[in-house]
Amino acid sequence: MRRTAELYGARRGDSGEMQRATVEKRPAAQIRWAATDGFRAHPAFSLVAWAAFIASLLVLHACSGSSKSAPRQEGMSAGVPVTVATVVQKPVPAQVRAIANVEAYSTVLIKTRVAGELTRVHFEEGDDVARGDPLFTIDPRPFELALEVAAADLERDKARARKADEDVQRYADLLKKRYASQEMYDRTRTDAEAMRATVKADEAAVENARLQLSYCTIYAPISGRTGSLLVHAGNQIKANDDKGLVVIHQIRPIYVSFAVPQRHLSEIRKHWSAGRLKVEAVVPGNDSPPLMGKLTFVDNAVDEQTGTIRLKATFPNDDKALWPGAFVNVTLTLSIQPDAIVVPTRAIQTGQQGQYVFVVKPDMTAENRPVVVTSTGETESAIEKGVSPGERVVTDGQLRLVPGSKLEIKSE
Repeated sequence: MRRTAELYGARRGDSGEMQRATVEKRPAAQIRWAATDGFRAHPAFSLVAWAAFIASLLVLHACSGSSKSAPRQEGMSAGVPVTVATVVQKPVPAQVRAIANVEAYSTVLIKTRVAGELTRVHFEEGDDVARGDPLFTIDPRPFELALEVAAADLERDKARARKADEDVQRYADLLKKRYASQEMYDRTRTDAEAMRATVKADEAAVENARLQLSYCTIYAPISGRTGSLLVHAGNQIKANDDKGLVVIHQIRPIYVSFAVPQRHLSEIRKHWSAGRLKVEAVVPGNDSPPLMGKLTFVDNAVDEQTGTIRLKATFPNDDKALWPGAFVNVTLTLSIQPDAIVVPTRAIQTGQQGQYVFVVKPDMTAENRPVVVTSTGETESAIEKGVSPGERVVTDGQLRLVPGSKLEIKSE
């Protein structure tokens, strides 16, 4: 302890004597400097020095490592690449979209009114036929014979009627001369009236036989396209058979039937009363322009099970692009919204809280903004509230975004 105090006093320079004593007593100073040179003098001091030395090396390595990893962190903090579009304000049609089913304008199941052998078919399956074209011929010979018999009966009864009229006239003269009784005259007149009635019946029978004969040739009642033959030539057919002979669909014009939610009914009725509403139809897989038609039918009741109202639109279908039974996508235009706020449809996302878009903030970060959509189209949607014209919304890359994400705008 004394040597330590003397050494401390010699280092501080408290007095000249102490300095001289320190110089004289070299062993303590030699121990201190020896400990510094190679850490061999004192074991405890050597461990502390080694620990400090290793710690300093670790700090230096960490500093150098952090400086090297800085570029990687900077690269990792780069923005999420997205594409954006600007919110605009422009006129937008208020439209209702639905999946529709094409229906024939009219459908006729051709049946025969008379029985007999089907001797001829005047068309090929799938042919287009016009109203009045012959379709089928049934063996007419039995009906021709029946007509001849009815005509012969008519001629016979006409002769008898003339004879009865002559008898009435003769008995009338005899009654005046009192050569015949009143009873005989009345009987003769009754017979003559009966014969006139018989002649009328025969005339009706002749007309019926002629009508039955006309049924042996079946004509197309409408213009349209024929389907598959249900009965072929050579078969015996029955009158009014439920099976029928062939089905004809009228496809020019043609109906497109679809259903829309009942919430649109009041607006549909309002605009429909002012004029025909325009309906566009697109055939899936067809790159042709939309087909144009008009709304012509609104059902008289809402379907209680689905809450929808059935509508029909009529299309000219001159090019036969619409086919009965096919499904098409239709768009019913109700009105034009003059100053609608419009964003690309693909910018609109749906979450647990409803629909939203990612808005690009001035600091190039993403903001999750709830929106109210009034109408949705294939490429554009009208927004009632949530965004303003001039703002930018993310159209691609939303899956990697969270509110506050840094953005990097890329070109499409």
